[in-house]
Amino acid sequence: MAPPTIGALPEGNPTDPGGLPQVRATVRGVSNTENTEFIPAEYVTAVDHVGIAVPDLDTAVAWYRDNLGMVETHREINAAQGVHEAMLSYAAAPAGSVALQLLAPLNEDSTIAKFIDRNGPGLQQLAFRVTDLEAVSTYLLSRGLRLLYEAPRAGTANSRINFIHPKDAGGVLVELVEPAAKTTH
Repeated sequence: MAPPTIGALPEGNPTDPGGLPQVRATVRGVSNTENTEFIPAEYVTAVDHVGIAVPDLDTAVAWYRDNLGMVETHREINAAQGVHEAMLSYAAAPAGSVALQLLAPLNEDSTIAKFIDRNGPGLQQLAFRVTDLEAVSTYLLSRGLRLLYEAPRAGTANSRINFIHPKDAGGVLVELVEPAAKTTH
């Protein structure tokens, strides 16, 4: 399969009948179809975080703190996903900035443990912030993309999450994150 290519955006500022701005992209080589439809711009608002699988959370947090000056902004255990996780950012970063999520396995059966066994530590996911996970999921499913879960799951800081299957996203595990009301990393 050829690597994905992204088509040019149309000239001007296209809008839907309701006057909302639209984003148009033609992506070939990522899924089985060529999609040139519009996705409402308010559905996906930002890159939320980059997830990195690590064997030891405290060691990884210390490395990013000592070498890159990052600070831990949130830490929790998600037993349902089998992970101990920490969100990192910079002290001067504005609220809602892209964060770094470090994910360590709680046990050898967790998805993160299996990822590390298969690939070693490293980049595990790219997460996008969405405003309405159900609407985005319905939209993506209508375009023939597969999601990993039939229904949203609990994510970091009471967010709701789902994932686009990596085979439909050029080999990248894409996470969709609907943050809980009034939360940041």
